[in-house]
Amino acid sequence: MSPCYWLALLALVPLTLAANPGVKVKLTDKGIEYGKQIGIASLQQKLKTIKVPDLSGTVKVPPIGKVKYSLTGMTIVNLELPKSALVLVPGTGVSLAITNAFINLHGNWKVRYFKFITDSGSFDLAVNGLTITASIAIKSDETGRPTVSSVNCVANIGRASIKFHGGASWLYNLFKSYIDKALRSTLQKQICPLVADAITDMNPHLKTLNVLAKVDQYAEIEYSMVSSPTISKSSIDFSLKGEFYNIGKHQEPPFSPTPFSLPQENNMLYIGVSAFTPNSAGFVYNNAGALSLYVTDDMIPPSSPIRLNTGTFGVFIPEIAKRFPGMMMKLLVKTVKEPTISLEPNNMTVQASGTVTAYAIQPNTTLSPLFVLNMEGSVSARLNVTGVKLAGAVTLNKIEMTLGTSYVGQFQVQSLDNIFLMVLKVVVIPKVNGRLEKGFPLPSIGKMNLVNTQLQVLKDYMLIGTDVQFTG
Repeated sequence: MSPCYWLALLALVPLTLAANPGVKVKLTDKGIEYGKQIGIASLQQKLKTIKVPDLSGTVKVPPIGKVKYSLTGMTIVNLELPKSALVLVPGTGVSLAITNAFINLHGNWKVRYFKFITDSGSFDLAVNGLTITASIAIKSDETGRPTVSSVNCVANIGRASIKFHGGASWLYNLFKSYIDKALRSTLQKQICPLVADAITDMNPHLKTLNVLAKVDQYAEIEYSMVSSPTISKSSIDFSLKGEFYNIGKHQEPPFSPTPFSLPQENNMLYIGVSAFTPNSAGFVYNNAGALSLYVTDDMIPPSSPIRLNTGTFGVFIPEIAKRFPGMMMKLLVKTVKEPTISLEPNNMTVQASGTVTAYAIQPNTTLSPLFVLNMEGSVSARLNVTGVKLAGAVTLNKIEMTLGTSYVGQFQVQSLDNIFLMVLKVVVIPKVNGRLEKGFPLPSIGKMNLVNTQLQVLKDYMLIGTDVQFTG
C-alpha cells in the first residue's frame, strides 16, 4: 500500500494570489481517517525494517565479577501500531500521535566470565508502551506540487521485558537489566529517523498531483492553489485555480470566479466546480477555433427526406435552385463568441451565439456562399462523474435565427427552421455530446478512484460529494 495519499490534499500551498478559486476541495474528517489508516499501514511496514546492530559489552555482576556479553542476529518478529490519532491543528498543520505500540524481537546471546567459561542461548525482547509523536510540515515545491517533511518527532519506549532461553538462568537473570537498557536505547534512536523517512517517501507519490492536466489537443486545466489551505478541527478546505487554458498559451479570460463555499457533510471528499471553470473552457475552445463544424450531406441519416443540396433549399429559396442547380451543399456552424454557462439549482444552461454559413459546392469543389444566418441558442446540460472526470451531455432548448447576409436575395428565415433544427439535433448536438462524454480531469493524485459519488448543481457551482479509494 502506498503511503499517506491524503497528505497530497494538505500539502497544497499558495502559488498565486487570485481573489477567488474556480475549484474548491474539502477533505472531511472521514477522509482524513481513511488516509490515516493508509498512512499507519505504510509506517508500520517502514518500522519493521528497523535494523538492530549486534551489541556487546562488559558488566560487573556480583559475585562473579566482569561478564562479557554479546547479542547478535536480532530481528523484529512482530510490530503493531494499534492506536493512532491524526489531529488537525487549525491554521497550522498536522500532528500524528501513536500510543500503545509494541515491538517483539528475537536474537542470540553469548557470555564469557572467569576468562574461560562461556554460555549461550537465544532471547526474546518485548517492547511495550511505545509512543511516537510527529509534526508534519507541508509546503509546495517549485512546480506547485506538494512536498512534506517531518518537523519534529519524539519516540519513547515505556517498558521492555527480556526472556533468555538456554544456558544458566541464574547468570543471565543477574545482568538482564543491562541488556534491557542497551536494547531500548538502540531501538529508540532508530524510530524517529524511520518516521521521517516514511514521510519523505510520500513525496514521489505527491508529485503525481495533476497540477496541470491535459484535456485534449486544444486545452489543459490548471489546479494550482490560489491561497493557503484553511485547516479546521474537522476538515481541510483548499482553493484551486480550476481554469482552462489553451495548450502552451495561458491567456486570462475577461471574467473571474465568484465566491462560493462547500458544505460539511458525510462524504470523504467534496469538490466544488464553479461556473467559472466551464466558462473558461468555452473561452479557450472558442479562441482555438474548436467550436465550429462543417456539416455535409453524408452526415445526415440516409432515411431523412431532407438533404443538404440546392434542390431541398431551392424549394424555400428559388434563387438557389436557379443559380446553383443540382449541387450539393455544405454548412459551416460556428460560434462568434465564447458560450456562457450559468448554474442554478438542478439546472445548467449554456447560451451560445453563432452563425450558420451555407455554401453550394461547385463541380470543381470550390464553395460559393449562399447566405449567413445569425443564431442564438440555448441547451441544457446533464452532468455526471465517470472515473476521475467530469462529463456531460446537452439537449437543445431553443434556437432563434435571423438573416445576416444573403447572396441569393431576401427570404423568410423561418421557412428553414425545420431544416436547421434537424441539422442541430442529428449532427451538431451528437458531435458536442461525443466530446463532452470524454469529460475533463478532476484534481487527483496517484491511482485514486471515486466511489459513492453524487453530483448536485447548485447556485453558481456544481458539488461533487464522494468517497475515495486508492489502489496502489
